[in-house]
Amino acid sequence: MRYLIIGLGIYGSNLARYLTNMGHEVIGADRSAMLVDNIKDDISTAYVIDSTDETALSALPLSVVDLVIVAIGENFGANIKTVALLKKLGVKHIYARAADPIHRSILEGLNVDRIITPEQRAARDLALEMALGHRAEVMKVDSESYVICFQLQELFWGLSYSNLNLEKDYGLRLIGASRPEHSRNMLGIGVDTLKPLNVADAATTVEQGDVAIVYGPHKAYTKLIKHIGDGN
Repeated sequence: MRYLIIGLGIYGSNLARYLTNMGHEVIGADRSAMLVDNIKDDISTAYVIDSTDETALSALPLSVVDLVIVAIGENFGANIKTVALLKKLGVKHIYARAADPIHRSILEGLNVDRIITPEQRAARDLALEMALGHRAEVMKVDSESYVICFQLQELFWGLSYSNLNLEKDYGLRLIGASRPEHSRNMLGIGVDTLKPLNVADAATTVEQGDVAIVYGPHKAYTKLIKHIGDGN
């Protein structure tokens, strides 16, 4: 895939590097020569341009990228104008970053493919991790449903996976589970890797350190968190 990222601040530059490391071709653009200079050696190409200038924006290779991501965060006006100009120039697939609900509403009116809210997502994920008492990874599927990956606490240790009744008790569907396995790499350094478990096997029981992957609505997670907190 070929991506164009406009706005190379902390979020945009990290996204650009992650996509590049995954094997994608990334083109970056920012009005700051310093930000462009910081990333130019890490991605395919980087341009110093003012994306609110239609002539400058049209000089970018818009027709040969699969997706344009407007990652401008602090400058509300520049973000909106850039998206509007991209629409005017016929760009079909646009993701745009929103700073607050008003910004999001305007982007919804511009009919972008996806609205990105990294700060809100990070805060939500951290709040969930804190409520669970340990690290959790969350993926939002739609407005109501989530996939969550979290470490099963002492409340569940010793129980058979086939009898956890997560769907019955909490409304969460168990998708899978894994267990950390300690080993040594070729240099003799100790590392932990996750080994998939057969959760359909009645003989497979929950052990300390096991990680579960579940699916369900937000209210189901709230119920699980309360149950864990109460220790019931």
